[in-house]
Amino acid sequence: MRVAMYYNNSDIRIEEIPTPEPGHGELLVKVIASGVCGSDVMEWYRIKKAPLVLGHEITGEIVEVGEGVGSHHIGQRIAASHHVPCNTCRYCRRGHHTVCETLRTTAFFPGGFAEYLKLPAINVDRGVYPLPEEVSYDEATFTEPLACVLRGLLRTGMTPGRTVLVIGSGISGLLYVKLAAALGAGKIFATDITENRLEAAERFGATRAIHGDEVSKEVIRQLNGGFLADVVILCTGALSAIKTAVNCVERGGTVLVFAPTDEGVEIPLSLNQVFWRTDVSITTSYAGTPADHMMALDLIRTGRIVVADMITHRFPLAETVKGFSLVSRGEDSIKVIIEPQE
Repeated sequence: MRVAMYYNNSDIRIEEIPTPEPGHGELLVKVIASGVCGSDVMEWYRIKKAPLVLGHEITGEIVEVGEGVGSHHIGQRIAASHHVPCNTCRYCRRGHHTVCETLRTTAFFPGGFAEYLKLPAINVDRGVYPLPEEVSYDEATFTEPLACVLRGLLRTGMTPGRTVLVIGSGISGLLYVKLAAALGAGKIFATDITENRLEAAERFGATRAIHGDEVSKEVIRQLNGGFLADVVILCTGALSAIKTAVNCVERGGTVLVFAPTDEGVEIPLSLNQVFWRTDVSITTSYAGTPADHMMALDLIRTGRIVVADMITHRFPLAETVKGFSLVSRGEDSIKVIIEPQE
């Protein structure tokens, strides 16, 4: 079978490897669509393990069923989680499923940018989601990224009527805009440094989109009746954005660090200025649980979160490098999907 083998962001080669055979409890899936995630193009993070086949936002059709699998069948349309928790360790028992050691080791083989992939038994057991008829393969590639965003927003404790500031309007930031709107946020401000993303943010539900060079606590107060943002979501790791986040959060508010910085970056913060006497909380969120995935897929199914209008580019497997180039530049695309069967 053909795979898009990653060596670096600008060197992705179409290579042939044997099609995997499912063992006991496993599934073989024909990959129909696989989204390019922002983490796929974090070269400092990925290149350490190169060469490898990336791609985790997948949908496809089951074509082979391993012995002992009783809950799925050939021809079934599915989305799947590449990381799944054990559900029994101390982290899982305390509700921190996404820091489970098992979750950190589970993965597809070889990856979503391939004609076929094998789902290990543990993923089959707790990370396969049958697709409703009304949800297309392309739409369902948003299940994983929306699950991550859903978990992040829930961790902020956002309630209806709260003011939300999303810093960085790439695909994750724009999903936060859509989700915050769907969950009843009072005002939603979104920032970025590219015009097409600012336009997209307003199109997708932001009250106001603000250029990153212009956002400040004075601007937020002017737009928000004298108050800062109750919830600030960092969807970029730029140092200037991090400073903006801590400057623009209201007393009693929460800053969610969703996007990582570059490797080795350290952030100096004044404890007195940021935390003392402010009740400001800073939290993080990584990945999504199977429950988050199921809820995300249902939000897509019901139309509470429309995702089809976020897809800007589709490429066949042979042109995967073009998709990576678009996502790494971050200027001319919102969501890029690779279609391995084309």
